[in-house]
Amino acid sequence: MKDMPTIQPDGLVIDCYLPREDVRDAFVSPHVGGIDELPQGAVVGSSSLRRRAQLLHRRPDLQLVEFRGNVQTRLRKLDEGVAVATFLAMAGLSRLGLPGVARSAIDPDQMLPAVAQGCIGVERRLNDGATGALLAAIGDQDSALRVTAERAFLARLDRSCQTPIAGLAEISGGELRLRGEILRPDGSQSLAAECRGPVGDGPAMGDDLARELLGRAGPGFLAGH
Repeated sequence: MKDMPTIQPDGLVIDCYLPREDVRDAFVSPHVGGIDELPQGAVVGSSSLRRRAQLLHRRPDLQLVEFRGNVQTRLRKLDEGVAVATFLAMAGLSRLGLPGVARSAIDPDQMLPAVAQGCIGVERRLNDGATGALLAAIGDQDSALRVTAERAFLARLDRSCQTPIAGLAEISGGELRLRGEILRPDGSQSLAAECRGPVGDGPAMGDDLARELLGRAGPGFLAGH
């Protein structure tokens, strides 16, 4: 779901979310244990605008290079010394049966994940009630509540996954906690906020949280101006 646009084409809807996997980012490196252990000026590979901005905000001394390809391609690049570390999603590694590839899982308090990371959604035709009924049997309510809150946050901000935006909703004791972060693409500035409320208010909370950050950021923040 982290790669799905927030607005679906006419006649299509996403209203089924499977049980969410691990939301965390994975730190992957042959020799380094985590972000704080990276040597001064180390070369790190990532093509994610969010991860690049978050990393540069925390460690502006690092050098970032583009890192594309499947898991095996990225691991080969690490072995070849193109970079000393990269990032993947823990959910993806788990689904591939490769959780051991991660040197460590990054706590969301250190690096807030992408909106809807770790969740699979099923898109269907809006007027196909029979399919909707079938999907209702496999949908996970907790995942749906969390992801719809996060995607409402993203929708107000940008409507895509092409800018440095992070968000995570968590449910505990009937309360939803939503955290959001926006960054300048060069990592020079980060703005973060959070809110709490009833689980059913997730979409409204997402919209409100985005409005708060946009008001603090001013025009052009996400474009790096």
